[in-house]
Amino acid sequence: MRHLLNTLFVLTEDAYLALENDNVVLWQEKRVLGRVPLLTLTNIVYFGYKGASPALMGACATHDIGLCFLTPQGRFLARTSGESRGNVVLRRRQYRLADDGVASCHIARDFIAGKIHNSKTVLARGLRDHALSVEQEAFQQAISNLSQAARQARNVEDKETLRGMEGNAAHSYFSVFGQLILRDKECFSFHSRVKRPPEGRVNALLSFAYTLLAHDCASALESVGLDAYVGFLHTDRAGRTSLALDLMEELRSIYADRFVLALINNRQIQADDFIEQENNCFFLTDDGKKAFLQAWQAKKREEIKHPFLGEKIPWGLVPYVQSLLLARYIRGDISEYPAFLWK
Repeated sequence: MRHLLNTLFVLTEDAYLALENDNVVLWQEKRVLGRVPLLTLTNIVYFGYKGASPALMGACATHDIGLCFLTPQGRFLARTSGESRGNVVLRRRQYRLADDGVASCHIARDFIAGKIHNSKTVLARGLRDHALSVEQEAFQQAISNLSQAARQARNVEDKETLRGMEGNAAHSYFSVFGQLILRDKECFSFHSRVKRPPEGRVNALLSFAYTLLAHDCASALESVGLDAYVGFLHTDRAGRTSLALDLMEELRSIYADRFVLALINNRQIQADDFIEQENNCFFLTDDGKKAFLQAWQAKKREEIKHPFLGEKIPWGLVPYVQSLLLARYIRGDISEYPAFLWK
């Protein structure tokens, strides 16, 4: 449960983080904004530009406390990490699999098949619950496309084909996703997924949710001894947690996308919680980020029944459970990685 509740979010852009007597101290110029005991935390997520002291970063690394730096707009910058204490045998096995095109594709296709299946589930639930508010024929066609793609993805033998299949499935999914927005459609219109920069308010919310989910997945992977930077689908790139991006694929739609829809449809986020910049580019205000993060933490506390384990766990533990299952597969304890398949 520490992974769910003990996260310090720092939203004051010009705050500086320091370490003093085992406390995280937030400084704004010469004024102390607050103190938090370091050892009560599992993660610190900092939205700002002044940074943190080397002493604090070292202490976080020593005590396995995640320290993630983002811009005030929520774009990921970096995560601190200390000496690797993970199982060296597990990591060597991970590296060998990542370098093996066939073996890495077999793992990658589980991630993508899970993503496509869960995307289909989101649309099927939307069609069932809001049949009178959506274009039923378009939804049924998208669901049919995703069902076929999920089946085909399980048999793909090369990653380029898999990436193409994933791209086509994403196009089908996002072609009707905007119809699931039931409130304030004029302000929260959505036509397609645009990442950099996020175009429109909905894309801004999706990008922010994906950033937080990627950080959670990276922390989860490191906690079980895996290297979050060496993926099976996403290629190696300096500073990119490729395996975290792999792992979060199956969680994007049922975790992040449904969360964004709930924020809008329940009016937890309003149109004036955004700052508009050039070219229809939007970013959350400080108040908007606070509302988003409060709802995100509440979401992580909600309990669900894990489809593979058959046990009730909080949503926030799902990345950790999936990381454990992935580690068991890499070790050879189980014959296949069980993707998180939402029903």
